[in-house]
Amino acid sequence: MEQKEIISAVPVLDDMGNPWNFGWAKSMNFIYNPGLILAPRRSVHESDRYIAISSTHMLIAEILDNGFLGFIGMTLISLKDKKQSTQFRKIPFPLGCFELPGNSEEGQIKVQGKKFIFNFSAMDEGVRIIQIDIPRFGHNMSLRGKLVLTPPEGAESLLTHMPWRENKYAFRCSRRSPWYIAEGVILYGANELVFTRGNSWGIYEWNRGVRPRADVRFWAAGCGRSGGRQVGISVGYDSADSAHGTENAFFLDGKIQKLDQVTFQVNPSNWLLPWRFTSNDHRLEMVFIPLLRKTETMQMFFHSLKLRQVSGAFSGKVILDDNSEFEFQNITGFAERRKTYL
Repeated sequence: MEQKEIISAVPVLDDMGNPWNFGWAKSMNFIYNPGLILAPRRSVHESDRYIAISSTHMLIAEILDNGFLGFIGMTLISLKDKKQSTQFRKIPFPLGCFELPGNSEEGQIKVQGKKFIFNFSAMDEGVRIIQIDIPRFGHNMSLRGKLVLTPPEGAESLLTHMPWRENKYAFRCSRRSPWYIAEGVILYGANELVFTRGNSWGIYEWNRGVRPRADVRFWAAGCGRSGGRQVGISVGYDSADSAHGTENAFFLDGKIQKLDQVTFQVNPSNWLLPWRFTSNDHRLEMVFIPLLRKTETMQMFFHSLKLRQVSGAFSGKVILDDNSEFEFQNITGFAERRKTYL
């Protein structure tokens, strides 16, 4: 089936709460109204994730509400030293307590506990602000600071709305924006991690929907500069029905180059060996060289989430919409497998 581009605003649920209007879009044309969801709140999945990349470090911040199991996670990766520090705070039975916005282009997420403060804000003209304050992070050092993420002029995102074949109430509405320009300073203990315009980048991921009981999802994303152009990558798949629109796209100077299906070739016995990516439309050939990996497992009664993630760099070539070929080298990012059972 040919992918269906949605070019005007449509609801993701009809008046009876059934998912419809499946496809993909370049802007936020999918209207998500959680008040129409018929599934129990424990099955609703909502998450926001930010990835900030400099020449020396990568910062990953995520808030996830998976019904009975939620978490707030922060990972700091030193790309030069090949070291990382991670802190996940499990939140039992969040069930909507984070009050994550239903629109990816507006709203604020502020979560404050005794030992942390997370503040993610959407501002005018697509600007986003990340503020964090964790008094005790890795090696008992504090992690605090603010980053400003600015979109390039005329930037396009990849929005997808997909159903699940086996569950008529399950759906996922997602946004991927791997093209932000990052600026700011993060203090890690006495160390200043400086993110400067032209050398630092940001990725935003937004997910809303109803999950099936079990799912395995792969996603790989990166952002940087190659050949004098700003490059963004976002490819992935899971058990959802992607016939109306896949989660695969290449971005050049913020403009989307839509791809069809992308195959992940991974050695399951050694995740630090090179990953290879190819698209069935012969537009993308890409290799990912991992630097280091992390694994996380969280459980709440019979609910579980298992994450395996590797960080590194992407290189390859892509056929653009005008049929020209563009080669890119050493685009920093990560690839992951996330397995959930609800």
